[in-house]
Amino acid sequence: PLHRPPHLDLGSVWYIITAATYEHQHHFQEANELTALTQRLLQETASGGFPVSGWVVLPNHYHLLVKLEHPKDIGAFLGRVHGRSSRYANLRDDTPGRQVWYRYNDRKVRSERHFWTCLHYIMINPVKHRHVEDLSHWPWSCFHEVLAERGQSWIDDLQWEYPLLDFGKGWDD
Repeated sequence: PLHRPPHLDLGSVWYIITAATYEHQHHFQEANELTALTQRLLQETASGGFPVSGWVVLPNHYHLLVKLEHPKDIGAFLGRVHGRSSRYANLRDDTPGRQVWYRYNDRKVRSERHFWTCLHYIMINPVKHRHVEDLSHWPWSCFHEVLAERGQSWIDDLQWEYPLLDFGKGWDD
């Protein structure tokens, strides 16, 4: 099926994963819902031993920059995240059986330049989608961790050295 493309097992590889809600509905709008979804996503990656370098959670989708030994692991840990969050949204809205998540997309990171561009894209996503004008105002992102670890000048350099151009066009519009 299209939502489960075949993957060659090439060893440990970085992926940028994007998952969107069905029809891009904003199922997770409240701060506590975004926090819970963020925690679930990060708990699942941690419990699977998957290193995460970047992440952002928005009301209708999220992005994750994660390193996986086996690409087939993607579906398993995302299934747990999507299952629990779908159950929550459907109980909250009294809509049993409603489809909350549509599909996920994974792209193998192909170079160091691609990796840093992915991180830049993930961090800027709340601004791109007009949720905030300033990255520091969106708490459901790796931005704050990167800022604390690397500093603002490093982030400024990242944005300058790895411009987005049309990155995301056609798959995150």
